[in-house]
Amino acid sequence: VQLVESGGGSVQAGGSLRLSCVLSGYPHIRFCMGWFRQGTGKERERVASVDTSDRVDYADSVKGRFTASKDMAKKTLYLEMTNLKPEDTAMYYCAADRFLPPLLCRSTSPQNLGHWGQGTQVTVSS
Repeated sequence: VQLVESGGGSVQAGGSLRLSCVLSGYPHIRFCMGWFRQGTGKERERVASVDTSDRVDYADSVKGRFTASKDMAKKTLYLEMTNLKPEDTAMYYCAADRFLPPLLCRSTSPQNLGHWGQGTQVTVSS
């Protein structure tokens, strides 16, 4: 399984970005996938996770502003980010795990996912 993120960039506060994560090396994406981020000097944190039923769980800090979704046909995970804030500045990573059950996927910690992309940088200026 390989994951490749794209869509990061620099925006002003209040702006929007859409991140994409394309999966290859496996025939489908009907398993746990998620978006994580890591700011400078901070620990990696979960942003949103999407389980096998496509139920999405969000971190409190992004609820109402970010939307995660899967496109099964394109084997792509998206993260639509609106009303961005300077504190959203971080490297954003896509992750996946074929074996993580839905209950654990919803609030999973980074160490539970076995496959990671290289990350895409998001910078929000005030």
